[in-house]
Amino acid sequence: MQYKIPVQIENEDPIFLWLSLRQLAIVMIGSAIAYYVFKSLSLRTSSEIALIPSIFIILFTLVIALFKNSEMTFVPFILALLRFNINPKERIWANTIDSFQPIDIGILTNIDNKKDEKVDFDEKIDKMKEFSENIEKI
Repeated sequence: MQYKIPVQIENEDPIFLWLSLRQLAIVMIGSAIAYYVFKSLSLRTSSEIALIPSIFIILFTLVIALFKNSEMTFVPFILALLRFNINPKERIWANTIDSFQPIDIGILTNIDNKKDEKVDFDEKIDKMKEFSENIEKI
């Protein structure tokens, strides 16, 4: 039995008013926060004054929900922007520095901390011969 696998599995499908489920959840949570701020401020002040912070919260929520730059949503974009501004802009290559780790690229480690392992090629050649002999026996 064959199943058709979708090619674009990470694309979000619009559900309501051209908003995906993630965007709709963000808008609903932001609207609830804005409503709570409006209700709590309208008890102490007039409704017009309480409406000002609520509008800013709704606008900020819409920016978060609808923002997309180079296929990145708001939170990954802000985190990438922070990382770009925190890390130095210019990297100088040095022979004794190893800086390509799969997890933490940009963190420099000194090569002196690494073990100095020497490869014995004669031992490797003997192992390869032994391996080929075992294969021939099979």
